[in-house]
Amino acid sequence: MVTREEDIPRLFNVTNWFLDRNLEEGRGAATALVTDDDGHVRRTSYADLAALTNRIGHVLRDLGVRREDRVLLALSDGVEFVATWFAVLKIGAVAAEVYTYLHPGDYAYYLDYTGAEVVVVDPVTLDRVREAARGGRGPRHLLVVNARPEDLLAHEHDLTALVAAAPAELDPAPTSRDDVAIWKFTTGSTGAPKACVHPHRTPRLSFEWYARGVLGMTADDLVLPVPKLFFGYARDLAALFPFGVGGAGVVFPGRSTPERIFELLDRHRPTILVNVPTMMNAMVTHPSAAERDLRHLRVCTSAGEALPGELHRRWLATFGVEVLDGIGSSEAYHIYVSNRPGDARPGSLGRVVPGYRVEVTDGEGRPVPDGEVGVLEVTGGTVALGYWDAPEKTAATFHGATVRSGDLVVRDPDGFLWYRGRADDLLKVGGVWVAPREVEDCLLDHPDVLECAVTGYEEDGLVRPRAHVVPRPGVAPSPELAEALQRFTRTRLSPHKYPRDVRFVAALPRTASGKIDRRALRERPDGEDR
Repeated sequence: MVTREEDIPRLFNVTNWFLDRNLEEGRGAATALVTDDDGHVRRTSYADLAALTNRIGHVLRDLGVRREDRVLLALSDGVEFVATWFAVLKIGAVAAEVYTYLHPGDYAYYLDYTGAEVVVVDPVTLDRVREAARGGRGPRHLLVVNARPEDLLAHEHDLTALVAAAPAELDPAPTSRDDVAIWKFTTGSTGAPKACVHPHRTPRLSFEWYARGVLGMTADDLVLPVPKLFFGYARDLAALFPFGVGGAGVVFPGRSTPERIFELLDRHRPTILVNVPTMMNAMVTHPSAAERDLRHLRVCTSAGEALPGELHRRWLATFGVEVLDGIGSSEAYHIYVSNRPGDARPGSLGRVVPGYRVEVTDGEGRPVPDGEVGVLEVTGGTVALGYWDAPEKTAATFHGATVRSGDLVVRDPDGFLWYRGRADDLLKVGGVWVAPREVEDCLLDHPDVLECAVTGYEEDGLVRPRAHVVPRPGVAPSPELAEALQRFTRTRLSPHKYPRDVRFVAALPRTASGKIDRRALRERPDGEDR
């Protein structure tokens, strides 16, 4: 039976249920996290992670953090990230996380937007957060992980020293299932990132419906994430959902590269790989791909952006590991449509995750028939309470427990959903709407195309499709290739859909969460493509 919102106790705390419960049920000595820092491997038990979480909770309280205060994390992946995140929720405060490779201007935005009085940083982010604070509203306290005490300023604190002096026991705050716990930021690919506000009940429902209901996660699972933990898709699957069943996650600092992921796969032999299409493409095209044995994986998840059917098939042919592509959003917390083990269709997003209801609509809430493109609307108990400090956008996007996603999909007679792009990416060409995703899928079937993205541009006051193409290794860009790609699309799609302009690029710009940054493509000066 699907867990319902009312099945969660009224008094409920995320940290108490996902972390402390493992100690209460006798799993204190079991491994919760495997940390790999360039081959230096550390295993952290549930008991040790809980103790560190409690100590950090005391530190935060001593610095004045109270119920529903925001705490901003700008930390590299590691035990301290996970323990701090759990500590924030345990004391009833609100956790928000950001990427560790942002510019000072980006950090200034988040400092001002969150109003966080305590920000947790490390040597990777310290200088840029300092610079951001000088230019605007700064926090009262910076907690620095792995700090050199002699380098700290007056309002900065060495977290390691404070933790060493703090008690290892801490009672959870008496939070309710409806109290705010988590801010999940949107990707910012279509504007400034906004915080989706989620209560304590949301992660529990997502765990029951997706992690347990779709992935069948168990205590035997070890999860390796490709994206970094600031991205909720990765954090939940590697450092939250496994704890619901006594499993474990692998965390590592630094950037994800194909070489690093292959190394971690070989060393730790996880059972679940949390992936994104960009890395999947890099892995299947890596020179050593054919030599890699990934049979220890029982499944690979894919999210963040739609997985092209052609890439899905190449992954299966190269590694033989099942891929469960799905779609989720910060607005609905996590994945709500997904393929299933043993029932995955390449190119599709899968079927609705039990616990949710989806409708394909005309954009005004009226259902459209199967086979027609429409806007995806999602209803379920994990839908956010709204966007922080954005009442007009909240009113346009959220309708009670329903979120109007802005994603364009087609539902087939079997209930599988097929992605057709974003409603705000649609191009009106010759008076007819064109979904860039349809053109991209066609181009990806061409043997010389590695990646591509389609945007619109104006010519003589009319909108035309433009294709930004990354050629396969060894394929030289040329006017002849551009013309060949145009002919290729014209023979497979309606004539008005072919790209009038083809530009070859070395790489596609991406957001911190790995999605194609279409806004950056549209804003590129003409000379930036090659």
